[in-house]
Amino acid sequence: MAYFFIADTHFGHGNALAFDNRPFKTIEEHDRALAENWNNAVGPDDEVFILGDISWHNATKTNEILRALNGKKHLIIGNHDKKLLKNREFQSLFMEITDYKELPYREKRSIVLSHYPIPCFNHHYYGWYHLYGHVHVSFEWNMMERMKYEMETLYDKPCYMFNCGVMLDYMDYTPRTLDEILERQKSNENTAE
Repeated sequence: MAYFFIADTHFGHGNALAFDNRPFKTIEEHDRALAENWNNAVGPDDEVFILGDISWHNATKTNEILRALNGKKHLIIGNHDKKLLKNREFQSLFMEITDYKELPYREKRSIVLSHYPIPCFNHHYYGWYHLYGHVHVSFEWNMMERMKYEMETLYDKPCYMFNCGVMLDYMDYTPRTLDEILERQKSNENTAE
């Protein structure tokens, strides 16, 4: 059993293709690719923490998609999930639904989970991790990356916060473990240099 993380899947959201420059011709192709990537990465006993903004489909279609995805699902509520939360079947497809979670990890470190980035997240000085979504690859993400850079270089403090939006290179439209996120994100940084 492993923990996986993903944010901003936006199943059924045609505008997300252009907004994020997602490499799919149609939203149907997008949705199929995300589901296939998900099921290739996640096993039935794995746990997946969805950091918000699952779907723009109606509840019936969203429930159908969720039932076809491997793993035990947790929802960290995003700003576009509110209408789906009114549907009882949708709610029943998750082990838990919450706005915020601190997930024990290893070596007295935890992972702070939120749909929204929290620059001064709990225990950030002590090596905790923060995984979030919401900001896609917008100027807001650039602000978070800039803040992270300043914390680490100007103030010599660790800042392990990572955007788990599907559209990021290190996520590649696939749920990832924290180790994969760290490794792939570092690899992308090294490639850019």
